[in-house]
Amino acid sequence: MSSLNKDCLSSVAIDETWSFADKTIKDTTYITHGYYTYPAKFIPQLVSRLINELSFEDDIIIDPFMGSGTTIVESIVNKRIGIGTDINDIAYLLAKVKTTPIEPFALIEEFNKIKLDLLHRLNGQYNFFSNQSANLLPQNERIDYWFLPEQKQKLSIIFTRILEITNKDIRDFFLVSFAQILKSCSIWMQKSVKPTRDKNKKMYNPLLLFLNQANKMVRKNNDFNEILDKQIKENIDDYRKISCEDSRNLPCEDGVSSLIITSPPYVTSYEYADLHQLPSLWFGYLGDLAEFRKKFIGSAYKSKESIDLKSSLAEEIINKLGNNKKGREVKNYFADMLESFIEMKRVLKIGGKACIVIGNTQFKGVDILNAEVFQEQFENIGFKTYNVIHRKIPSKMLPSTRDISTGQFVKSTNSSLKFAYPTEYILIMEKL
Repeated sequence: MSSLNKDCLSSVAIDETWSFADKTIKDTTYITHGYYTYPAKFIPQLVSRLINELSFEDDIIIDPFMGSGTTIVESIVNKRIGIGTDINDIAYLLAKVKTTPIEPFALIEEFNKIKLDLLHRLNGQYNFFSNQSANLLPQNERIDYWFLPEQKQKLSIIFTRILEITNKDIRDFFLVSFAQILKSCSIWMQKSVKPTRDKNKKMYNPLLLFLNQANKMVRKNNDFNEILDKQIKENIDDYRKISCEDSRNLPCEDGVSSLIITSPPYVTSYEYADLHQLPSLWFGYLGDLAEFRKKFIGSAYKSKESIDLKSSLAEEIINKLGNNKKGREVKNYFADMLESFIEMKRVLKIGGKACIVIGNTQFKGVDILNAEVFQEQFENIGFKTYNVIHRKIPSKMLPSTRDISTGQFVKSTNSSLKFAYPTEYILIMEKL
């Protein structure tokens, strides 16, 4: 893989069986997978197939970029142990809630209490918007940037009531319900994944949205309890180990995992920070947006010394981009990913597999061949290529089109477009 002109992985035939094009939204959001709309999330059917083809019951499955926890959920559903990390506080909260089976009766009882209280408080039977509500709301000017005063007041009352719940698992459960409705209650353009304001946007009723979302999640929690093995359900902390950590610091011993399944962030991972703004603001995870972005893989703000990327192709891509912000971004991205791959090698058994779901893209005419670079990096640190699967992406919530002249993500109606992620690869690398 020493030249951009050399045949790349695009020559690998597309395997239609891995596209899961026949799966409906109902299929892909079964049990807890439908709790929250998360960007760039791979579907559970893909993860489940990899788990069942490449591991055995009671094996340890790891996802270093767990996002909302799809791999961890499917691991425990398939009677494996799931270990996951993510640097994003929202991702950690979502993964924790999605992998926590709550006793259905207790959850329904709490939901009914919340519903009754909020109907009183928001229908004005007494004035509850007090100093208590105001004090619980993080003081961040960007909340006022995204939320109109009346919506902010109603959301504050709901938020305050959720924080009164004493059971942490149940409190976190309803915080996710709350997080899911924030975009609809804001002036963030409803159909845009980019942070764009629409001051003429229709305003939805926060109480109705919250109660509908919470009710849907209560039903899905019931489904999760029914499908989960009894022993796993009763000992969930033994089967699910997640943390808000860097992917280069996995919370497990050397050589214990049989399988890694992950969909790492793309070069523009700071855009995931943008997409998580609203709940991060309300929950106090986000102070300064620029500082928040620096935590993510490939940030151009990081200062890295000269590093061997273990990929001549990566060096060639960086040289083509030039010594500018985007060039530094891509260099830092490949450097960060290499460090993550080295950590994956540490935790895998000999013969263990790392499954990396990633797509390629283009920036200002330069092909960013993520999959080819990753394959080269893996092979240069002690892996061999076990298999490469080329799949179509029927649905994946990502900014999907770039302006050819600027390289920036734009609306799909723009006239000068380049489809960013039409297909992706599953690299299956085996530790030697």
